[in-house]
Amino acid sequence: MHGQVRKILIAALVCLLQACVKDRPGPVVATTARGNVYVVCEGSLSNGNATLYNYNPATDSAYGDVYAAVNHQPLGDVFQSMTRMGDSLYLCINNSDKIIVLNAADKTLAGTISIPKPRYMQQVAADRAYVSTLFSHDVYVINPRTLQVIQTITMPYENVERMCATQGSIILCPWDTLCSKVYKLDALTGAQQQAINIAGNAPHSVLMDREQMLWVMSGNVTRGRTAALTRIDPSTGNVLRSYTFPATADPIKPVFNASRDTLYYIQVKYDGSNADNGIYRMGIHEASLPAVPLIAAAKYQYFWALGTEPATGNIYVGDPKGFVQKGSVSVYRPDGSQVTTFATGLGPGEFYFEE
Repeated sequence: MHGQVRKILIAALVCLLQACVKDRPGPVVATTARGNVYVVCEGSLSNGNATLYNYNPATDSAYGDVYAAVNHQPLGDVFQSMTRMGDSLYLCINNSDKIIVLNAADKTLAGTISIPKPRYMQQVAADRAYVSTLFSHDVYVINPRTLQVIQTITMPYENVERMCATQGSIILCPWDTLCSKVYKLDALTGAQQQAINIAGNAPHSVLMDREQMLWVMSGNVTRGRTAALTRIDPSTGNVLRSYTFPATADPIKPVFNASRDTLYYIQVKYDGSNADNGIYRMGIHEASLPAVPLIAAAKYQYFWALGTEPATGNIYVGDPKGFVQKGSVSVYRPDGSQVTTFATGLGPGEFYFEE
């Protein structure tokens, strides 16, 4: 009985807090303005309720759904990521098996590309971009100009996630519990150049710091693979430093600040506790992982989106609120003090900062 009352009170508090955050029914679609922040809202699986929100820091106002308002149709099912190439935006709609292409200036629909379960994109040339996919060993290469698939590359392991371009190569992370490597391919041909060992298994994220070194985050705690972080010299494949997380920690979605000397990441706890739960920060030459979060998640809360605004260094954090109601985004200064909070669509998962 007491447990049920507690759940009701928590639900009421969440609804009250959400009612206080900023939201607007109509879109602001910038044509020449800079500084807008776009929020990729995943939606809930199989419900086709993904959305693209727009936040204007100058006016502290959020608007959504931008895509539906402009194009008079829903985005689809599970909006995974958004990438800009040239004058177009490429939206990976995972469970709808498509990439939606928008004109960046006015967000009008420019085309679609059919790809099974697209996750993330990485451009390597004006006419060549890689697309990672879920539940598959395949990585697709598209021509962003023609919107055609021009190559399919089959990897040794499935579920390639994040990718990173470096010195004429591309690094791929197969999020497979049996995989303990990242793969370096020739960016322009797709030929494998090197399999690079990492700390732990199941790599899912890779990014490059200011010294042109790679950071690979790996692990799948729910399947018994302890999380790890590995710093690698991409020119040699040598491991420069590795860090192992506590067995219960589940780090995801690392990002750098604008100067790429400070790494931020989310640690997630789904069980209602607040241990190992929040936004963590570390410098690229730290000898150990941070012990406490910069921004702690509250009890019964976890974060799902993380980004750093290039112009200000402000930290954007998405709260999915369990994917059962509209989410919210909170903005923090680099010191962790809160600036504002605004409402979003269901499941805020990624940010795109318009410069």
